[in-house]
Amino acid sequence: MNIQELIATAQKPEIYTKGTATMWVDEYISTQLLETHLSQDMDLASRKETTISSTIEWILNTVPGDNLTILDLGCGPGLYTEKLAEKGHRVTGMDFSANSIRYAKESADRKELNISYVQQNYLALEEENKYDLVMIIFTDFGVLSPDQREILLGKIYRALKPGGKFLFDVLNENYPANASGPKEWDVSKKGFWRNKPYLSLSETFYYEKQKVTLNQHIIIEETGIMDVYRFWIHRFSHADLDKMLALHNFCNTECHDHVLPGCHLYRSEDVTFCITEK
Repeated sequence: MNIQELIATAQKPEIYTKGTATMWVDEYISTQLLETHLSQDMDLASRKETTISSTIEWILNTVPGDNLTILDLGCGPGLYTEKLAEKGHRVTGMDFSANSIRYAKESADRKELNISYVQQNYLALEEENKYDLVMIIFTDFGVLSPDQREILLGKIYRALKPGGKFLFDVLNENYPANASGPKEWDVSKKGFWRNKPYLSLSETFYYEKQKVTLNQHIIIEETGIMDVYRFWIHRFSHADLDKMLALHNFCNTECHDHVLPGCHLYRSEDVTFCITEK
């Protein structure tokens, strides 16, 4: 282990500095994530089934219509897509994780649901005038950097039919943000990050001007290999969302608070649902 390198890596990085590794495409970590998505004991990777059901009910009351063409970005193992398909809608799910897409396809086949799944980074979306509704659920939109958001909003606008809706949820300014968080470490023979011995060093940093929290995890293996995982968490006011969406020609933007009950990660008052129109 190079201590000087570790000291440098553990410092607060310049905002939006990328990590050295991505957990979504790691075969082992993505398997752990899938288990977390499917667990009914916690609301970590996905919300619980009862909350997902109430979310779908709220979405379809907010975007009424029969036989809608819907795209779920970051669909994971298909927890929302299946419920939408069961309601008679034509649904496509897109996710970066091969494990999640594999599970979603197998589950849809077992239940005889006609759902299309695409294993792809949704920043590479290239469809045009195809969907009545595009959605991103469980604050996934808020982990993107501003540059990534700009790319995605342009692609979503193009993928929507005229009059189509984009629906997503984000953390709002009620979500507590601290200047920094405690440093935490863990040493394990096997755990979430690796199926072999590793040391994890975790810390939270806050960037007040941009209203951004960074959760940083440094993972060190016995061999000395060191990977850095960085997760940027943004908070948005209603005015932030209105301005951002208007710049991409979206209109009739509505923000809704207190839509869902609280969960392990977020209180009900921490989450804003936003719906906007092409």
